[in-house]
Order: sequence, then C-alpha cells, then structure tokens
Amino acid sequence: MLKNNHTSFSRNIFDKAIWDIVSNIEPGHVMSYGEVARAAGYPRHARMVSKALRRSDAPLPWHRVVKSDRTLAFEVGSEAYNKQKTLLEKEGVQISNGKVVPLESDEAVDLDKLLWGPSDI
Repeated sequence: MLKNNHTSFSRNIFDKAIWDIVSNIEPGHVMSYGEVARAAGYPRHARMVSKALRRSDAPLPWHRVVKSDRTLAFEVGSEAYNKQKTLLEKEGVQISNGKVVPLESDEAVDLDKLLWGPSDI
C-alpha cells in the first residue's frame, strides 16, 4: 500500500484508473500528467502517472500525455521525444517550439480545442 495525505490506495487500482483515462484520450488530443491524475480521481499524483503508464502490459496512447506547460514529456532531441513528436504529428497535433499548439495558431495560448477531458470533470 502507498500512503499520501493520510489516504491509502492500491497501486493496482491507481494504475487501472490511469490506464482507463489515458486509453480514452482521443487521437489528436492531449492531457497533462496532472490532468490525467485528477481525471482518474487522484489529484496531486501527477508524478505517478508515468510510472503507471510504464507498468501497463497493454499498449496505451502514452504519447498523448504531456507536461503541464504543454511541452513534450521527454528531453528535446532524445529518441523518446522524437517518437512522441512523430506520433502526435501523425494525429494532426501541431508542435511549435516544443509545445503542443492548436492547428489554427502558432501560439500556445488557447488550447481548449485541443485538450481532452472526460465529460464528468
């Protein structure tokens, strides 16, 4: 069992909640690690999201999860960065200066059209 803020939870339950949210991010959309954690019912657990994604045996659209500032999740120029960038661009996501931006703008200002979230948030 893990403990955080005096609330215990099972890693398996946490992982499944994260996997469910990430598997439902629609192609061409992104969520931040914090948004994924919050949507899964675990606010303030953003840093644990990537670990949960790595523990999945099933393929997940991990590339649709970005940092809170909308930059890609990996070091610029790394193999993982290039793979995430390529996968997002294949889905129609535009990357400018390392940040996800709406297709109709070069500015990373209004991302509401690009962000995805469960309807019950």
